[in-house]
Amino acid sequence: MLSSVARANRQIRSDRPVLVVDDDLKIVNLVRTYLERDGFRVATAADGLAAIAKARELQPQLVILDLMLPGLDGFAVMRAIRSGFPVPILMLSARGNTADRIAGIATGADDYLPKPFSPAELVVRVHAILRRVAPAESGSEPRHLADLVVDAGRHEVRRQSERIDLTHAEFRMLVALVDASGRVVSREAILEALYGQGDADVMDRTVDVYIRRLREKLGDDAEHPRYVATVRGAGYRAMIGA
Repeated sequence: MLSSVARANRQIRSDRPVLVVDDDLKIVNLVRTYLERDGFRVATAADGLAAIAKARELQPQLVILDLMLPGLDGFAVMRAIRSGFPVPILMLSARGNTADRIAGIATGADDYLPKPFSPAELVVRVHAILRRVAPAESGSEPRHLADLVVDAGRHEVRRQSERIDLTHAEFRMLVALVDASGRVVSREAILEALYGQGDADVMDRTVDVYIRRLREKLGDDAEHPRYVATVRGAGYRAMIGA
């Protein structure tokens, strides 16, 4: 019998491919082998311009993107792809220092894996990302935060007729805050909602980067918050019932 994890992994697969972008053919072939063995369709690109073109053509369910590419770097490629549709992105880089991980997250990556990496771990992370971004069950009710409607079923945030475009990670963080119904959510709990596990090496800065990006997109003011308040030394809370 299939385990619950195996059943969940089977359910998240899509007819759309995973797009692997790297100029190192050995890495591309290794990742392709492991993903295809696990049941995924795989498309590949070796440079930034080809990656953007293939992403727009294929609408992949996920992009595995190397940071250091010929021509356009991974940051530019991610911005270009994300301007078309909100695909989740797993960033790879031989530069595994904390500053680069924070930069990748700040640009909108859903996860960051330093090279060299275990291909088996990469597959696990792909499954974890796809489970996190899977639409909520159709019965889930939209939630309200001031004049925002947070609709987990549609995976969207609206202000009246305006749709506010958030990355998958930003949306998950907002949902975690709204679901807390005005209670304080610690940075550890936010990181758990984003990645499924804590990472003390990047935790504080990672969460703060996401909060800053979220506030910018919502038009919120940290000093006079309408949507998300900072609770110093504790975490953050949604302004529900404030």
